[in-house]
Amino acid sequence: MSKLKIKGSGVLLDIEGTTSSISFVHDVMFPYARRELDRYLTENWDSPELADTCQVIAKDAGFDSLDDWSNATRDVEQLALVRDEVLRLMDGDVKATGLKQLQGLIWKAGFETGEMKAHVYDDVPPALEAWNQAGQDLRIYSSGSIVAQKLFFGHTIVGNLLHLFRGHYDTTIGSKKESASYERIAAAFELPPQEVTFVSDVPAELDAARDAGLRTALCKRPGNAEVPKDHGHTEISDFAQLELV
Repeated sequence: MSKLKIKGSGVLLDIEGTTSSISFVHDVMFPYARRELDRYLTENWDSPELADTCQVIAKDAGFDSLDDWSNATRDVEQLALVRDEVLRLMDGDVKATGLKQLQGLIWKAGFETGEMKAHVYDDVPPALEAWNQAGQDLRIYSSGSIVAQKLFFGHTIVGNLLHLFRGHYDTTIGSKKESASYERIAAAFELPPQEVTFVSDVPAELDAARDAGLRTALCKRPGNAEVPKDHGHTEISDFAQLELV
């Protein structure tokens, strides 16, 4: 098994297609959020958490606030506005910040009741443990909200892995395909960019990270999308191939 030597103190990981299977996210998590959407909105409409998330959804839709959005479409109730917009975003697999926040709120119930347990690949837990013992600073950068990330790693099929991570980032820090996002994350690590290694299954994300000065590794897992042969990043299929130097 060929190995990629990591020179540095920080490891930044994607989730879907990297630590966990794409099929779990698409076949379990997304359908759960869709199925529970109406119930969650109805039962929690007056909660502060949902109110804040709806404001973000309104801004993603191009309005200053939920009230402005509602005033622009006078015949539709606010709950119905949010519901229809969320379904539209889900249908288009849009990585909108408000949608991801709402999905995180809905998934919370599923994880906390035990109805859902997050999938992680077999090689992930031992690698995370070993890297922690070696003093590596491990963090997550995903399009899923920080709330969803913490729920995910707090309720996996092998138990709670959340304590192994020192930081979490989502699209509130910027797009995963823009180098400025990785510059901000490297600054949050308080490390030179070249001392942070980003692992993802998406070449465009890795390109942006490399442009910001980070080291990169393309994770190839069963079921991941095909990538161009000339993507220019070191490939791994198992976290054991990442060797700390």
